[in-house]
Amino acid sequence: MNYGYIILRAAVARAIAGSGLLSTLGIHHHNKYNAFCLADDIMEPYRPLVDAKVIEIIQTYNEQDLTTPIKAELLQVLTQTVYFEDAKSPLMVALTKTTNSLQQCYTGVSRKLIYPKLWN
Repeated sequence: MNYGYIILRAAVARAIAGSGLLSTLGIHHHNKYNAFCLADDIMEPYRPLVDAKVIEIIQTYNEQDLTTPIKAELLQVLTQTVYFEDAKSPLMVALTKTTNSLQQCYTGVSRKLIYPKLWN
C-alpha cells in the first residue's frame, strides 16, 4: 500500500503546484520536516482508490514482493475514472479540479472544495 500512496501523494503534489499552491502549508497536517503537508491533506479522501487497487492486485497476483508488473498496476490508479456531479474524469484530472477548487477557496472566489465520488 505504501508504494501506491507514494504514487498518489506525488500526483497530488504535482496538482498542488499546478494550482499555484505550496505543498508545505498543510491544513491539518503540520510538520516542519514534511514538505508535503498539504498533499497529505488533499490525498486523504482519495486513499480508498489505492486500497481497492491493492486488493485487486492481491487477488490477481500470487506474489508477496513488489515486482515491476505490480508497480505498473499500481500506476494505473491514476487513470481510474472518478465521478463529479456533471462529468467523469480520470483521477489525474480530478486531482487538478480539487486543488483548483482549494485555490479558489483561498482567494475567496468559492467556498466549496470539490471532490468527486470515487465510484459510481
